[in-house]
Amino acid sequence: MAVYTYLTKNTEGKRKEGEIRADSLDTAIQKLSATGQLVITLKEVDDTFDFLGPFLDEIQLSIEKIKNRIPLSNIVFFTRQLATMFAAGLTLERSIQSLGSEEKHRKFQRILNTVGDNIRKGLNLSESLARHPGVFNNLFVAMIKAGEVSGNLNEILEELASYLENLDDTRRKVKSAMNYPIFMVIFLIVMLMVMLLVIIPKFSQIYAQLGAGLPAATKKMIDVSNWFGNNIGFLSFVVFSFFSFLWLISKTKRGGFLVDSIKLKLPVFGALVEQSILNKFCKTFGILIGSGVPVLETTALLRKIVENKVYEKAIEDASDYIRDGYNISSALRRTEVFPSILLQLASTGEDTGELDSLLDRAADYYQKQVDALVDRMTTLIEPLLILMVGAVIALMVVLTYLPVFHLGSALQSGL
Repeated sequence: MAVYTYLTKNTEGKRKEGEIRADSLDTAIQKLSATGQLVITLKEVDDTFDFLGPFLDEIQLSIEKIKNRIPLSNIVFFTRQLATMFAAGLTLERSIQSLGSEEKHRKFQRILNTVGDNIRKGLNLSESLARHPGVFNNLFVAMIKAGEVSGNLNEILEELASYLENLDDTRRKVKSAMNYPIFMVIFLIVMLMVMLLVIIPKFSQIYAQLGAGLPAATKKMIDVSNWFGNNIGFLSFVVFSFFSFLWLISKTKRGGFLVDSIKLKLPVFGALVEQSILNKFCKTFGILIGSGVPVLETTALLRKIVENKVYEKAIEDASDYIRDGYNISSALRRTEVFPSILLQLASTGEDTGELDSLLDRAADYYQKQVDALVDRMTTLIEPLLILMVGAVIALMVVLTYLPVFHLGSALQSGL
């Protein structure tokens, strides 16, 4: 017996949604109609776990991005220069050819030369860029295509350049906030490995030659050091396997949803990631709607640029609600993922017909939230990390030198 999700409307116009079990689609419609409800949508729930197809697509795209890794700053500069040259009256072919010849990044230069060759062969700009998904994402290509269709490609290029500059600025701030904690954690791990693998074994040899009894804490530390030294290869393999498994799992639909859910729930860092996602979502949504891209096409593109499975699922659900007749703000509200500030601005924008400008204001608000979180993390986390690293290193040093405090008795017993 299959499971179907339904959306119905009664005689008073009230909507109702839920699930129903039935042997077939016709049987499900009959059951719902028998209760006096008008069936709006009825879909069978797919319980099959499509693992291999999406997984391989994600792996292939990741490999493509790694192989053709181009700094975002280079793409921003290219977009801005292309907008300027195209607005000045130069053809796309000549503009890209000129930019390609002056590009310093070898890989990006080859890609631009290929794009220029494809335009010369008769392809339009969006089709040429779409052949390099590891460099130009779906949003970039869709914006260019919208500009080609509407005839205002130069304005779209300017908006796209401004958007990418904003995205680059946000990404740089998020990275700057996370770089220091990551560096301190790596530094702590390296220091612990040096202590456990190099310094402590040398001290343990000296203490063994003296033949003196060691404090219990020092003995425990030496035992840990010996165990760590004997199992370093196995531990390295386990760590490598764990992170490889985690990376592979994150490329699946369910695994990625779980990993991204955990990211959003992390203290401090989760809020930073979420505000960054909302900034990108609002900015992109506003640009696409303002450029005349249809709503459902816009949501399909938004799913691919938020880079978080939780928000991807929410946008997918919102798309279904919009397709079923809900307006944008109501559809976003029903997902129970998007914050109230965004929902209020979206609702006001729909009422006033200025959805794109209000979404842009929402993006500015979340940009300020990102800046505030970065400043707060810099103020609070850095001193805490310094104290933690200092405390761990101080503990290791004290445990290592603790027998030295009893060196007189140790030498006496050794004699």
